[in-house]
Amino acid sequence: MKSLPLHWKIIIGMVLGVLFGFAASTLGVSDFVVDWIKPFGIIFINALKLIAIPLIVASLIKGISDLKDVSQLSRIGGRTLGLYLVTTVTAVTIGLGIVNLVNPGKVVSEETRENLLAAYANDANQRIEIATSQSDQGPLQFLVDMVPDNIVGAASFNGNMLQVIFFVVFFGIGLILIDPVKARPVKAFFDSVNDVVLRLIDLLMSTAPYAVFALLAALVVEAPSADLFAALLSYSVCVLLGLGILILILYPLLVRLLTGVAYGRFFRGIAPAQLLAFSTSSSAATLPATLECTTGKLGVGEEIASFVLPIGATVNMDGTSLHQAVAAVFVAQVFGLELDLATQLGIIVTASMASIDAAAVPSAGIVMLVIVLGQAGIPVEGIALIFAVDRPLDMCRTIANITGDAAVAMVVAKSVGKLDVDAVAR
Repeated sequence: MKSLPLHWKIIIGMVLGVLFGFAASTLGVSDFVVDWIKPFGIIFINALKLIAIPLIVASLIKGISDLKDVSQLSRIGGRTLGLYLVTTVTAVTIGLGIVNLVNPGKVVSEETRENLLAAYANDANQRIEIATSQSDQGPLQFLVDMVPDNIVGAASFNGNMLQVIFFVVFFGIGLILIDPVKARPVKAFFDSVNDVVLRLIDLLMSTAPYAVFALLAALVVEAPSADLFAALLSYSVCVLLGLGILILILYPLLVRLLTGVAYGRFFRGIAPAQLLAFSTSSSAATLPATLECTTGKLGVGEEIASFVLPIGATVNMDGTSLHQAVAAVFVAQVFGLELDLATQLGIIVTASMASIDAAAVPSAGIVMLVIVLGQAGIPVEGIALIFAVDRPLDMCRTIANITGDAAVAMVVAKSVGKLDVDAVAR
């Protein structure tokens, strides 16, 4: 198995995990999987999250300090955020187009709706309370939240990733502005930290196939009953179709047109990170693999990848934004509500902005969905309707999120002459 590429090992782990999960459910030993196998998958995810903050701090400071001057940072930052905004708005628009065409909410029966609302009422109330506390704040609260009053406190929680990025960018700018002689020891320190973190990533990724096995086996034995999935099949198809358009058409087309890298070469390079994203459902946990694939297999310069990808893992949630658009209209259709054009345009704006504040952790989009529903005047209790299938869809959304990050990194790198096309995986 050592001779196989990592992505093939991960695929084998996924397949064996699913088969083992089905076998455990059939034999009535689901508790064994949950108690003795799932913990290894959780340990793997926790280990990835453990190095997320050190990775972002070291890689961003290295990337910014390598840019030499603030004007270059401003140029790259502007292109990065501009591309992220364009892809996010496009994703939301695609989602709205599909859900209005298919109308999945109109096939859900009253009985199924009531069963889902009852089964997931507690989870829905928890998310509603969190979202309500956020929506009661002022319109510029997200700017206030972006600036931490204590960097140590901010770095203690992965959900504060945007605060950490703000401080690190601020610190990096200061590093560029001081005397290069004085900056050299600081830069050398963080360069060494970055090398250490990358080596830790290599060690963790070698265990990924086994962790994926554990995560997928646990997902199968803990999955809701088949009849709930059947009731939400049409909704799931809409989300998956939209994500498929993003992953298989929009991103590779963007890469092809703006960098010249062929479709197959792009996917061969990003495949290991995509498979890990599917297993972990976390852009933050997948960030180490995304960084490794983008620099090692897609030819992006380290200084560009170290700047673009950590920001993307926090603010570029195309898959999450698309899902929020589909889910909002789906819930409205279930409740028999007709959404006019102005309301749906509002969903585009709200979902795009909400994705910036969504933590890069599993199911964070559900909390932001409450805000999107509230803005559109849709009963927020309706989020209970989609809990049954949220986990598998979250896995697919994360693939879209990290694929978009990699595509933007390639485009930005090409625009500043930092893309080595010859180094892209063949």
